[in-house]
Parts: sequence; structure tokens; C-alpha cells
Amino acid sequence: MVGSVSGRYLLLVFVLVITVGPFLWQISTSLKGPDENIFAFPPQWIPEQPTLANYLAVAGVLPLGQYLLNSTFVAGVSTLTNVLFGSMAGYALARMRFRGRATIFALMIATLVIPFEVIMISVFVVTRGLGLMNTLTGALLPLAVTVLSVFIMRQAFVKLPAEVEEAAFVDGASEWQTFWKVAMPSARGSLAVVAIFSFMFAWDDFLWPLIVLRDPDKFTLTVGLVFLDGQFSADQRLIAAGTIIAILPVLALFVALQRYFFRGVGQAAVKG
Repeated sequence: MVGSVSGRYLLLVFVLVITVGPFLWQISTSLKGPDENIFAFPPQWIPEQPTLANYLAVAGVLPLGQYLLNSTFVAGVSTLTNVLFGSMAGYALARMRFRGRATIFALMIATLVIPFEVIMISVFVVTRGLGLMNTLTGALLPLAVTVLSVFIMRQAFVKLPAEVEEAAFVDGASEWQTFWKVAMPSARGSLAVVAIFSFMFAWDDFLWPLIVLRDPDKFTLTVGLVFLDGQFSADQRLIAAGTIIAILPVLALFVALQRYFFRGVGQAAVKG
């Protein structure tokens, strides 16, 4: 019994080192001064001369504020559209009765296994046809509503008690009012899950913004950081600082919504 418990803790420690270790190393590297050896072995996790000069250097070389605004717009709008339209589609698939509902849901789920690279050319043609090339709207288009968001919200609404809907209809509520005032408040946890995933996917997206954006003033942060690697390929401190800057907004959103996020994950597990 003791050995089994020890084995579990060793496994947890191993997973922790694998997942959190690189992130902590990036933070440590970004705070080290120019005279410290970042490649020393064994690694020195705590900087001897901690400094924020690396972060200031990144901001001095790149139009960091503009890149942050661009990424915030793309990720923020993508989050709103996924929460709104993903919820509407999920509610329709879960609560409304219409012909072909199961077939539509099955086809949507099937698209989850299709890599974006397979449909990228088609998305490019559509984006160009809409006149959205080299625009932030074009950059967020593929992630405006994802199948994952629809699936999560559908699973959240499918277990909504029928009695609640019937009571709303008896009180004179329309379908839209039932969705907005009854179904949505009951799925706050799942909404947080959709919001975090949508923001993270849009914020971290690199390939599509790299293809659709041409004007450097419209680059998102992930695309702009490529130029940081090109200018400071020999100074890993600055590259680490740029990486941490890119991660902070996602961490901030998760911290703000973590209570609802874990509630949504728990609901999904129970509904299994």
C-alpha cells in the first residue's frame, strides 16, 4: 500500500517536472543578467542578478503594444463569437427537435479529426473572396466558431431538465428567452471552458495569421515574436522574455475564470 502511494507521488512529480519545468526555466532565463551563464550544468534556477532589462529590451525592439492590441482583438472577438454562436448551435442541437439533427451533429464531430492544413487552401480562397486578406477580421475568421465550442455547449445543454424548459414556456417565455435566461445561466461552467479554450487557441495561433497578414502593423504577437528570434537568436534571455509576455494574458484569463472552468470540467465528467 505504501509503495503504491509512493509510486503515485513519484509519477505526479515526474509529470509536474515535465509540464511545469520548461515554463519555470523560461521565467528564470528571462530574469537573468547578461553576465550569468544560462547553459550552466547543473541548471541554476534562481537568477543571481535578477533583472527586468530583458523585458524592456523586447519592448524597445518590437512594437509590442501594437502586437498585444492586435492579438487581444483577434482573441477577444474569437472568444465572444465562440461563446455566443457556439452556445446557440449547441442549444439547437441539444434541445430543439428537427429533421437531420443527429446527422448534422455527427458530421460536425467528424470534422474534429481533419487537420486545419487540409482545409487551409479553401479557407484562404474564401477569405480572399470576402476581401479580408491582410485584416485582423480575416485572421480570426477560421476560429470564429469552432466545432469544439459547439460540442462543449451541446453537452452542457443536453442534461438541462425538461421541467425547467416547460416551466419557462408555461410562463410565456419564447425559445430565445428560454435560451438566454434559463439555459445560459445554468451553463456558466461550460461557458468558461469555451472562453478559455477559444482565447487560448486564437492567441496562440501562428500559421493562419502568418499567411493572411502582410502588413507588420497588423501582426499578432505570435507572428511578431518571430522577428525577435531573428534579431536576438544568440540571446536566449530576450527570446524567453518575449515568450513569457505572450503567455501572461492566457494565464490571467485562466486565473480569472478558473472557478467556473473547473466547475464546467466537473459537469462534463458527471454527464459523461
